[in-house]
Amino acid sequence: MDWSVVGVTFVTLLVIMDPVGAAPIFVSLTRDFSTRQRRRAAVRAAAAAGGVVLLFALAGDAILRYLDVSIHSVEIAGGLLLLLLSLEMLRGIDFEAGPGGDVALVPLASPLVAGPGAIATAMVLARQHSSTGGRAAVVLGILAAVAVTGLTLLAAEFLTRRVPPAAVHFLTRVLGLLLAAIGVELVLRGIHGAFPR
Repeated sequence: MDWSVVGVTFVTLLVIMDPVGAAPIFVSLTRDFSTRQRRRAAVRAAAAAGGVVLLFALAGDAILRYLDVSIHSVEIAGGLLLLLLSLEMLRGIDFEAGPGGDVALVPLASPLVAGPGAIATAMVLARQHSSTGGRAAVVLGILAAVAVTGLTLLAAEFLTRRVPPAAVHFLTRVLGLLLAAIGVELVLRGIHGAFPR
């Protein structure tokens, strides 16, 4: 086991997943949840994000080749989804995942935590360390990053009991603007990657 690969994978993915940045958005999306529902949502979001990143780390190249889809298209699609979410947050409309939907899965797990950046990074790291030991180290680094993300979301639940509802609503509007900027950045990055100069 190459622990330096574990460390690089862990730190890189933790920065890209940005659990501290995702925590306030998690709070605003689950503000009407009970404590038990919020905890379950945090665990589901972390588990689903981990599953997506692991899947693409181990089989991402084959999946994208089979579907004839580039990582740049994934970036643009993720950016557009975040833009739709940000518009609802800015207008004060509760995000609805749809009948039978789950905000823990969309948009929290993907594209917020396990976004195109995390997916692409996991795929690149898996390519760079293609030996059995290297792949195992990458997987361990991914699991560690996901565990920290899950713990951060669970800690966000603790904050909701101390933040007034008016502050949460105000924070939702501010985060909606930031989320829109992240979505635009993903779209621009995808377009730039698809049409380099």
